[in-house]
Amino acid sequence: MKLSKNLDENFSLLKKALVSDDITFLDLEIAKSKGVLVFINDLVNKDTLGELVLRPANSFKGKLSEKTFFSAFLSPEKKKILNLGELISDLLLGNAILIVDGISFGLSFGLKHFEKRAITEPPTSTVIKGPREGFVESLSVNVSMMRRKLKSTNLIFENLTIGEYSATTVSVCYIKGIASKKLVEKVKEQIKKIKIDAVLDSSYISKFLNQHRFSLFKQIGNTEKPDILAGKILEGRVAIFVDGSPIALTVPYLLIEDFQSASDYYNSSYSATVSRYIRVISVALALFLPALFVSAELFHLQLIPLSFLMTIVNSIKGIPLSPSYEMFFTLLIFEILNEASVRMPKYVGMVVSIVGGLVLGETAVNAGIISAPTLMIVALSGICLYTVPELEQTFSILRIVFLLIAGTLGIYGLMIAVALLVVYLTSFESYGSPLCAPFSPLIIEDNKDGLYKGFIQEFEFRPKSLNNKNKRRIKKGEL
Repeated sequence: MKLSKNLDENFSLLKKALVSDDITFLDLEIAKSKGVLVFINDLVNKDTLGELVLRPANSFKGKLSEKTFFSAFLSPEKKKILNLGELISDLLLGNAILIVDGISFGLSFGLKHFEKRAITEPPTSTVIKGPREGFVESLSVNVSMMRRKLKSTNLIFENLTIGEYSATTVSVCYIKGIASKKLVEKVKEQIKKIKIDAVLDSSYISKFLNQHRFSLFKQIGNTEKPDILAGKILEGRVAIFVDGSPIALTVPYLLIEDFQSASDYYNSSYSATVSRYIRVISVALALFLPALFVSAELFHLQLIPLSFLMTIVNSIKGIPLSPSYEMFFTLLIFEILNEASVRMPKYVGMVVSIVGGLVLGETAVNAGIISAPTLMIVALSGICLYTVPELEQTFSILRIVFLLIAGTLGIYGLMIAVALLVVYLTSFESYGSPLCAPFSPLIIEDNKDGLYKGFIQEFEFRPKSLNNKNKRRIKKGEL
């Protein structure tokens, strides 16, 4: 609905639509013409409002016209609004709105003022060396951090508004000339299809971007660090920011990303390579050690060395549970302790996890409910699982599935389950990139930043597993 030149008519429509008590309607006068300034109390910087709007309005001299009305205010963020719906949307975003009798449009002033969290190191990505700043809940702050990292006109932000009630700003970020135009359009198209009441965090968006709805594995990357995100979009990925969330999303996602760490790129290549192999070995131990131990106890005793077998036999005397039930029960206790420590207050949670683990474990062994080897294997598996924290939830479920299969079908059933998982992962594709690249399909060039972390001089080309343009990132003369 278009605004009219009649102030009373516009004002009555606004009053009817805006009934909340935190919305202020301030009467004022400009060159003997009545006007109304509308703003939400806690979303506007009132000092700036007085300097850039109220003072020019009170000191305005001359004949008021549509041309002089617009030029009378010095605010750098001002725009004309011709219809009521856009005016209300701008107001709810935190802008101040001015309507005047005899003027057929309103003025919107960008004077938003929100309380923001200070920029700190994100708890999920701590590093010993390298930048320590992390994204916050303010979209404008996050955009400014990316602008500081990449001072290029090719760094593009395209904003979309999602959520019927939240009207959340979602920003698609990419580097023009590197990211595939087809990928950018596909991501924007998927976001535009989202019809939901509110978007409160970037995880809402990631669920709609998933191309395999029921998959257990991640399909969308995420990070809280500007330096990591800058590196990812320089490889040809597209990033998605959500106002109100400190976590940026990235597509396409490769499984190898979660075995890489920010510190890998600030330490020596030798150290980074060793660390990556340790993470892979740790994940293998976390997933298969409980299952292999149970299958060996139940079906394949010949696989256990004799001296260790004697230790196990002595430790399980009097244990009322079968090996598979014993291992499952111990894993369940570990998961319960983990859930309790995460959801309790910080310092209480630390006490629960440490004291609970020590006291319950020791008491259970002494009481003859579980054996010491089982407790040790579960503890080792749990520790190893957190070497790749981004995949902890997925691997926790897989660990239990493998345990159940090994306890039922033995090591042969476990081998079949692993083979099926490998087939599934190698055939998995998201946004045109194979999940297991650069290993399946094997891309030799991309293995310079796979499990082996090459020297920076070796990164002559961008990853071929990503559908990017401008393949070269180091010019020959600079090698």
